[in-house]
Amino acid sequence: MTAVTWTVTGTPIGPLLLAATGRGLAHVVFHADGPVLRRALDRLAARFGGEPAEEDGETGPPPLADAVRQLRAYFAGTRTAFELELDWSLSSGFNLRVLRELAAGVPYGTVVSYQDLADRAGEPGAARAVGAAMGSNPLPVVVPCHRVVEQNGGIGGFGGGLPAKRALLELEGVLPRPLF
Repeated sequence: MTAVTWTVTGTPIGPLLLAATGRGLAHVVFHADGPVLRRALDRLAARFGGEPAEEDGETGPPPLADAVRQLRAYFAGTRTAFELELDWSLSSGFNLRVLRELAAGVPYGTVVSYQDLADRAGEPGAARAVGAAMGSNPLPVVVPCHRVVEQNGGIGGFGGGLPAKRALLELEGVLPRPLF
């Protein structure tokens, strides 16, 4: 059994569930209210072997408090890189390799195509598998799957919804902000 703590923090793209273990931030979930929150907590309990404990995001344990503070700074436009300990235990194999490459190699304000990320991860021709890895990313925003786009210039998909992906890319200056 691994102890898991969690909090929900409000952001411009909606409430985010942040869950952490003693090793670091383990999970970020979009639209974290009502049934989505309950399902996420149930999945965490099943995966880690115990009911996650709610903590205050401001005064809770460092992995949570650090994540809340850094996410607020990111959304305020004053942070361009996260410096958080991450618990990668919700990913493995190909997905983990791709997510680590994404986290290390695609900085703020840049994008990469699914195919280019597949190439960087040593899997040429695995663009669709990269798309599946992005869909399974347990740490969205922090591990920036929103920065992965289609090779032809399309925005691609996003687990948090296309409006959230567009908002994140606008925040980072990749897409222009709407005039109205």
